[in-house]
Amino acid sequence: MTGRIIETAADVAEGAAWLAAREPRFAAALAKTGPLPLRRRPEGFGQLLWVIVGQQVSTASAAAIWARLEAAGFTDPGPVGAASQNELRAVGLSRQKARYAQALAAAGIDYPALRGLPDAAVIDRLTEVPGIGHWTAEIYAMFSLGRADVFAPGDLALKEAARVLFGLDERPREAELRRMAAAWSPWRGVAARLLWAYYRVMTNREGIRS
Repeated sequence: MTGRIIETAADVAEGAAWLAAREPRFAAALAKTGPLPLRRRPEGFGQLLWVIVGQQVSTASAAAIWARLEAAGFTDPGPVGAASQNELRAVGLSRQKARYAQALAAAGIDYPALRGLPDAAVIDRLTEVPGIGHWTAEIYAMFSLGRADVFAPGDLALKEAARVLFGLDERPREAELRRMAAAWSPWRGVAARLLWAYYRVMTNREGIRS
């Protein structure tokens, strides 16, 4: 069972209303953020590579590197797998990310088949690939597959938004935020959107690239 799939802005609004009705702090956050973005992305190799590129770099840096990858034709598994490390590094990938990109190209993931897998199985399959940790897999599941109940508790912006919104003394650790998010099921993916939107209001910055 894949659970609810977010396809439209109406799906996001439904989840936001559900969360606001059950948690007053989410209702207060939603009043500040306004309607939440859909943030659906395409599926496939290019999207996972896009998430890898965005790991631990600023939004602006990730966008610049991605533009160079596109210009060089390095957004499909064939060209990436055939490229040398030096060619991938020349367009802005670190040595480590170049290695991850080639591991992804060689992984042979059946992207259409992921649509039919349960959330946990999607995460397990993706994290078999070097360079894809839980955060990357969860972001792909949320935005490329539209999984309504996937959350990314390792995300720093989500941790900081949760700290402020819930009046915590310090940022919750990943395990603590995962436990908190259990109460937001079956709309944890919308809770993440709300917390990212709240983070943007707090800081005038994006938590992830949209």
